[in-house]
Amino acid sequence: MSQEIVQDAEQRMGKALQVYQRDLATVRAGRASVSMLDKITVEYYGSQMPVTQVATVNSPEPRMLVITPWDKSMLHEIERAIQKSDLGINPNNDGIVIRLAVPALTEQRRQELVKVVHKMSEECRIAVRNIRRDANDALKKQEKAGALSEDELRRSADKIQALTDRFVNEIDKVTETKEADILEV
Repeated sequence: MSQEIVQDAEQRMGKALQVYQRDLATVRAGRASVSMLDKITVEYYGSQMPVTQVATVNSPEPRMLVITPWDKSMLHEIERAIQKSDLGINPNNDGIVIRLAVPALTEQRRQELVKVVHKMSEECRIAVRNIRRDANDALKKQEKAGALSEDELRRSADKIQALTDRFVNEIDKVTETKEADILEV
């Protein structure tokens, strides 16, 4: 039973790390990336849809994104959604496609993005620690119910702590990589 709790904790921590990595991909690092538009949604026939699901998005140049909507009537809707977003990029609509010229990041903007990345990494660390707390609580309940001995509880708690340390180190490595990417001129 304790092994199942440890495995569940490991899976949940892995998912938290995957979500963090996916969220980091949306942080702009000075180069055009299709993932920058992942969180931007537009209203399409009464429901909110990500831009990437209503248009083709590609990057013909390192600092340019071209958005070609499948339905031409969506051009203005997509343009408005990009303007309202926190991307800080002004879309250029020529009636057929929308071009996003990604400007070079200023040093001040780079520092702001690093702060955003650190905030996101701390949220991920908190999620991992919450998973550790939940797993330890489940183990203690097992011990109180008599299904687990004190020694098994301690061994399982140590395994969960080792998992927590491993995932926090992984989060730190991913954060350092993204920070270096952002600060690269």
